[in-house]
Amino acid sequence: MSSNEEHSGTGPGQRAVEAGTAIAMIVFGLIVIYGSLQVGIGWGAEGPRSGFFPFYLGVIIVAGSIINLVRVRQEIPAGKIFAEWGQLRQVLLVVIPTTIYVLAIPFTGIYLASFVLMAGFMMWLGRYSAAFALGVSAGVVVIIYLTFERWFLVPLPKGPIENLLGL
Repeated sequence: MSSNEEHSGTGPGQRAVEAGTAIAMIVFGLIVIYGSLQVGIGWGAEGPRSGFFPFYLGVIIVAGSIINLVRVRQEIPAGKIFAEWGQLRQVLLVVIPTTIYVLAIPFTGIYLASFVLMAGFMMWLGRYSAAFALGVSAGVVVIIYLTFERWFLVPLPKGPIENLLGL
């Protein structure tokens, strides 16, 4: 990528995004460490206590994130953008509906939420006809149900529709 391409648009700076991510991961690692200390990180009669491995993973996360935070200033040129606002908008067009999907699963069940997400994406982003999108989405949901619930005997989260149908 040439320097003209790196600076051609506007958007959040790469330094800020990388530093923010490193700080968020440090906080996450500290939460893991704190939780591990609450349940114990030593050895019991039966072996390592339940916080032993998470504690060391938390330490590795914090250490790696601190290294990343230091390297941000040294290795990323000032003014380099992370992504243009238009590119971030495209990402959000997928992230926001997917987040809503995940939040809806406990209330609607995975089958209805998946059906709506697939059909919505097919019609909205894929520009498929409603009939085609609804048909494919229904088919995929049936295949998922048969595969997990009937073949593998793995129950997936169900909502009111599945309860009405006795599934």
